[in-house]
Amino acid sequence: MDTGYRFGRNAFRTYEEGIEREWLLTNGIGGFANCSIIGANHRIFSGYLIASLNPPVDRYMILKNIREMVQFEGEEHDLAAQEYPGEIREGYRYLNAFTFDCLPTYRYQVKDVTLTKTIAMAYGENKTAICYELKGGMEDATIHLIPEFSIRPFDTVCEKSEMPYETAVENRWKNGTPCGTMTVKSTKLPGYQVILQTSEGRFYNRANKKTSMATPNFLVEEDEVFRMDVRTGNRNVDFGATPYEIIIKLKKGQRKRISVICALKSDCNSPDAVSSSREMDAFSIADSYKQRMNQVMDRMPDDSLARRLAMAADAFIVKRRTTGLKTILAGYPWFSDWGRDTMIALPGLTLVTKRFDDARDILESFSKYISQGMIPNVFPNTASDEPQYNTIDASLWYFYSVDRYLAYDQTKEGESFIKERIYPSLKEIITSYQSGTRYGIHMDDDGLITGGSNLDQLTWMDVRVGDKVVTPRHGKAVEINALWYNALCVMKKLSERFGEEASDYNVLANKVKVSFCEQFWNEKEGCLYDVIGEEKDDSIRPNQIFAVSLPYTMLEEEQERSIVEVVSKNLYTTYGLCSLKRDDPRFQPEYTGKLWKRDMAYHMGTAWAYLTGPFITAYCKVHNYSEDARTEAREMIACFQDHMSDGCINGIAEIFDGAYPCTSRGCYTQAWSVGEILRAYVEDVMR
Repeated sequence: MDTGYRFGRNAFRTYEEGIEREWLLTNGIGGFANCSIIGANHRIFSGYLIASLNPPVDRYMILKNIREMVQFEGEEHDLAAQEYPGEIREGYRYLNAFTFDCLPTYRYQVKDVTLTKTIAMAYGENKTAICYELKGGMEDATIHLIPEFSIRPFDTVCEKSEMPYETAVENRWKNGTPCGTMTVKSTKLPGYQVILQTSEGRFYNRANKKTSMATPNFLVEEDEVFRMDVRTGNRNVDFGATPYEIIIKLKKGQRKRISVICALKSDCNSPDAVSSSREMDAFSIADSYKQRMNQVMDRMPDDSLARRLAMAADAFIVKRRTTGLKTILAGYPWFSDWGRDTMIALPGLTLVTKRFDDARDILESFSKYISQGMIPNVFPNTASDEPQYNTIDASLWYFYSVDRYLAYDQTKEGESFIKERIYPSLKEIITSYQSGTRYGIHMDDDGLITGGSNLDQLTWMDVRVGDKVVTPRHGKAVEINALWYNALCVMKKLSERFGEEASDYNVLANKVKVSFCEQFWNEKEGCLYDVIGEEKDDSIRPNQIFAVSLPYTMLEEEQERSIVEVVSKNLYTTYGLCSLKRDDPRFQPEYTGKLWKRDMAYHMGTAWAYLTGPFITAYCKVHNYSEDARTEAREMIACFQDHMSDGCINGIAEIFDGAYPCTSRGCYTQAWSVGEILRAYVEDVMR
């Protein structure tokens, strides 16, 4: 079954077109590789090896790229693609095709010489493999491979003053073939060294190249422009070190396979060393990556989209060193693990894909960080910083994930795990929410949950620009209390299942139901108020869809159907639900420009892909999962299948513009976007 993607020259007629699509590889510990399909570094996060020093955080750019040049006698052909101030290198003109079938592959042709490059990552290690397959033509040629290093925190740029790095090379012979190793060290990363090995070729010191006022500095790649970042107001340029190049002789008609491996290694020999000493060639690493992806996909139904989504899901499931267990990264390229995002994404990423061991790991990992009845909102991008607990809903989504886990894993082992490892934490959360915890979060006399004041932003609509709270939702938010009722129903069921008294949960759930239906129903609009605070907020927002889509809900059938109709009419778009009604005067049609401008639009009209999941569930539910409803839902999913050939190939973006959503924004692939589309597709459409 075909799960690959292919792009020919019609996909990159220009540089601007070529950088609209990119690929992502991950290594299971927070590290990743990312580049455009034309080989240009178009983001500050673009690179062949972004390493995680303390999985899954403390991420560093290591190897930005390896650029190629094909030389014949008297002529050179530069295959590099990159933008600089006022200049673009157009090596993509030699690119015949780009394919992504688990791994990214570039196929170049220069005259009658072909060069094929495939990139892979070693799972569980900060190691990237670059596989070259060369086919000679009717005359001898020389292939130059030019590695570019930029050793820096992955969200910063390098200055020219930070070059050069400390480098050393060892050229040697193996079975009559020249090969070698280069070592790179930087003062920015003490205690680590970068090792780059090639199976064939001689390392040549680029300092020996002749220069003049009119020729470039061959040791430094200067003033690289990241076009994607320019679009969002970041005009920084980056510098990279190119101290050596690898020179390979290719005789006419000759075929060669060249293995290049780049790894970050710790100088210490402790078990926590970032990369192991296992020696594999690049092609073996690529084969292992493919085999692992095929095993992930083979757990899915015989359906190409389901298999592609399972492959996409794998990118987010990573190891967390502090717990020794798995966690979920919220999105690439910049997010770490977030509690809310994790619990929303978990069913799609791990349960639908039958990765029950990973699901248990994730649930237990977050249980270790429960504090005052709250799971963390976010783990910072540096291990030295403490997790933040500024969320009212993450702990409530935890109940949802636990309940869905038991629905999928019905083994005695699964039940025992929840009872012994997780159930006590659920009790702690309920008790804390009843009595009160951080940020004024507590249960009111009517049984509903309230929280937040002043500059607090506790729900998923959590943007604040300076002292301006863009979407103030202090008080009783609609999705929070839908989740609270769901959590109480889960606790009632678990208490009965584990032989404990459940009446208190039942009584409280009934009280919450009465209060919710009395206070939140907006008769005029036929939907739910968004927040009950000092006044009732009648903004038409997507948060109310969870009052229909969650497993345990409180409303009458007619009310649920009306909510779905209101959301469909006012908020539904091709790639998600808008965060605010389109004809609301506050509606922001585009998510573009500098950060403050984007933040003002983030929850004021921007369409969120993940919300398509609960919308499809609610839509199918109120139409009794009829054949017509599931056919309509399949069409909604098909739009995302189209999107997976755009932007980040085989990923689903975080957000889109609220008006005419077509270009992906925010994270180029997001955990809850992939997880919710996958969950809705399998649970609601394919059922």
